[in-house]
Amino acid sequence: LNDTIVVFDRIRENTRRRGKETLASLINTSINQTLSRTLLTSGTTLLVVLALFFLGGEIIHDFSFALLVGIAIGTYSSIFIASVFLVFWETRSKRAKKA
Repeated sequence: LNDTIVVFDRIRENTRRRGKETLASLINTSINQTLSRTLLTSGTTLLVVLALFFLGGEIIHDFSFALLVGIAIGTYSSIFIASVFLVFWETRSKRAKKA
């Protein structure tokens, strides 16, 4: 969730700076600018959760596995799904305004 907020905040900043570009171009630029931060944050968190999974004992395995899945899905959705959804939403709202 935090990575998605960072990406969308960067989109907002880039919209102010480069208002004449298309939304898809702004999103692409914003994701490229925040990608290393997103991957490093998720990677370090993933390392801690992996240590918890392997060293934590049987009681904590299910919890740490859920965290592993959540980190993987959250990182993927922050990079690939949320921004595409924004482009889809914007395109659809523009079509609705024309109709």
